[in-house]
Amino acid sequence: MAETKMNPMKEIRLEKVILNIGGVAEKLDKGVILLETISGKKAVKVKAVKRIPTWSVRPGLEVGTKVTLRGEDALAMVKKLLPAIDNTLKEKQIQPNCFSFGIHEYIEIPGIEYIREVGIMGFEVTVVFSRAGKSVETKKVKRGKSRRLTVTREEIENYLVTKFKTEILRKQKKVAQ
Repeated sequence: MAETKMNPMKEIRLEKVILNIGGVAEKLDKGVILLETISGKKAVKVKAVKRIPTWSVRPGLEVGTKVTLRGEDALAMVKKLLPAIDNTLKEKQIQPNCFSFGIHEYIEIPGIEYIREVGIMGFEVTVVFSRAGKSVETKKVKRGKSRRLTVTREEIENYLVTKFKTEILRKQKKVAQ
């Protein structure tokens, strides 16, 4: 008879969506154009911090570009990008607090036209979740850490299935013969 109300502090919410492309020189410039076209926001170039001689990377070299979306923009972007991968995610793409996937060619996104100056290019998408009270971990004074603030994989899977009708592909276990 009496419905049990869920604790509002336990609700998970979509915190942000990060779109990123790695590359240098010409690929980096094309990536900036692509991300700004898809998101409608200004892209930021990311600089290397460490030296990696094998890849000719030095500190200060621009090695990628990214756009971070929050609020309603983030929710709209997830709704726009999930159909590009047929609303399916592999189980290993979902981690605690986030899930990630790659889009091989941006023309797979519904409603996006081919951009001549960019050509064919792909990018990565990371969607981050949080709970109310997560800012406690980022404060300087009386900093705290709590496992209760972590959004579990099962909760993220539930959210994706109910809100976006996403299919989660499970890894098949081998049967010993």
